[in-house]
Amino acid sequence: MSFSSDVKDELSRQISLGRHCQIAEIAAIISLCGKVIISIEDKYCIKVHTENVAVARKYFTLIKKTFNINTEISIRRNVYLKKTRTYSILIKGHEDSVRVLNACKLIEDGEIKENLSIVSNLVIQNSCCKRAFIRGAFLASGSISDPEKFYHLEIVCTKHDKAVQLQNIINTFELESKIVQRKKYYVVYIKEGAQIVEILNVMEAHVALMNLENVRILKEMRNSVNRQVNCETANINKTVSAAVKQIEDIKYIKARMGFEGLSEGLGDVARIRLEYPEATLKEIGELLSPPVGKSGVNHRLRKLSNLAQELREFDKEEIL
Repeated sequence: MSFSSDVKDELSRQISLGRHCQIAEIAAIISLCGKVIISIEDKYCIKVHTENVAVARKYFTLIKKTFNINTEISIRRNVYLKKTRTYSILIKGHEDSVRVLNACKLIEDGEIKENLSIVSNLVIQNSCCKRAFIRGAFLASGSISDPEKFYHLEIVCTKHDKAVQLQNIINTFELESKIVQRKKYYVVYIKEGAQIVEILNVMEAHVALMNLENVRILKEMRNSVNRQVNCETANINKTVSAAVKQIEDIKYIKARMGFEGLSEGLGDVARIRLEYPEATLKEIGELLSPPVGKSGVNHRLRKLSNLAQELREFDKEEIL
């Protein structure tokens, strides 16, 4: 199973204790993956269609527990994609359908809203109901990427109004969800790892939250180690390059004029650098008598480098 499927499976097994929260979750599921079928006699029935068995199981359980309504379930297998199954859950009775639609505020003055958006904040008035609504919306049309690869959570809406409504509900929890249009759909999404952890907490997917946090910790540790290794490698390369340049300069001075004309301090540093090419500045300083600090050694090596440069320039002028 994918990480997204694991999250939905966990959410499908969580039933809110409050009836108002159960209604909010039902409202989200019907709004995002349901439709109302109207017969010639102007009778209603509600049909929810999903490819995820966890969503079908959760919706079936909520309808039975909240309204004590028996639903009809049909399962179809795609002829071309043999492993793909679709689940349809149907509330056939007109009175039962109207009762559910009224409770979920998906009907107003006897008229069904064209896009099945909730028409009253009473359904999501409480914080717990907002959590349930987000949970239902994610179950109905949401997905989350494998955190080992990248961080991305999204919920697909068919109408812009639905997306804005869902975004506003999510953002009441101090989250920063955004909306993007993808073909004819509107996608509410979150891309930042810490924010996805928070929305999992909002939906009360605590097992998935811990799994995601473990992945984030491991990735952060790997990134931290990589940064440290890269930094140390860069420092080593820098040190080695500097040492090679220092040795080249000292050899040029030795070949050009020898060490006899150098001051005692410069001559000692030059000899030790040639003798110990892999030594650090601190180690060179400790080998001097009397010992000298890193800054003192660096200062003397800089003077030797400047002297070598002057000699090279002088030799160029002589050639010309």
